[in-house]
Amino acid sequence: MDKGVDEAGWDVEPGDEVEPVVQAVGRLLRVCREAAGVSVSDLAESLGYGEDMVRKIERGARIPRPEYLDRADQLLKAQGHLRAFMEDMRKARYPKKVRQLAELEERAVEMSLYSNHNIHGLLQTEEYARALLGTWRPAYPPDELERMTTARMARKSVFERSPAPEFGFVLEEVTLRRPVGGTMVLRRQLEHMLDVARLPFVELQVIPTARANHPGTGGRIQVLKFADGTGMGRTDGDFGGRPVSDPRQLRILDLRYGIIRAQALTPEESLVFIEETLGEL
Repeated sequence: MDKGVDEAGWDVEPGDEVEPVVQAVGRLLRVCREAAGVSVSDLAESLGYGEDMVRKIERGARIPRPEYLDRADQLLKAQGHLRAFMEDMRKARYPKKVRQLAELEERAVEMSLYSNHNIHGLLQTEEYARALLGTWRPAYPPDELERMTTARMARKSVFERSPAPEFGFVLEEVTLRRPVGGTMVLRRQLEHMLDVARLPFVELQVIPTARANHPGTGGRIQVLKFADGTGMGRTDGDFGGRPVSDPRQLRILDLRYGIIRAQALTPEESLVFIEETLGEL
């Protein structure tokens, strides 16, 4: 197995609610290995892992990659008992705050999203996301940077739902011009945004920098609506940046987003604007 499989595993965060599941999977791995009469060293050699890593996974201190479970199931003749946890471990690998956000996005039937500083995470290419996360300080260690990038890309599965939620993106002009990762990374990012903007359930709008008098100066806005009529919102400027679900607070965010959206270019004008920006690079 590829050496990178070992390197891309992640420790369980203390206090994370996934810890009991990870520990249960570790115990199951040990039971299956012992029942098959396979030693730790033999399993480690077959999987391309170090012995310490195998022991750590069996203790429940390390989250196994889905590929690990798939291969171990085959080697230990576990009859699908290990494979059954592949999806759980895929989700468990992501940081808690990202996992919680992804769960909300998976429930949403409508998303209204305003970005004032960087291109929204759901619109980012992998190379753009990696470059952007690489600018944070203190800097992420390499394996944590990869973890965050992978988690951000996993959130984009919401575009593949059927039926898909309705998306409304409003981006500030500056987010299209900041060359995060360099000119070529930005070019590919803008090309990707054009593809996403043409999806039938996506409306993407750009608000020119010259339109300064709008209520987005307080920071990002996110409003998610769910099928049962409830919602969740967040903004940098109010409520301590925490998610809110109170109808009165959601109305405030809806009002701000509506004003911003009204001042932005139309979706058709925004496509032309992005194409022109791309042509300038």
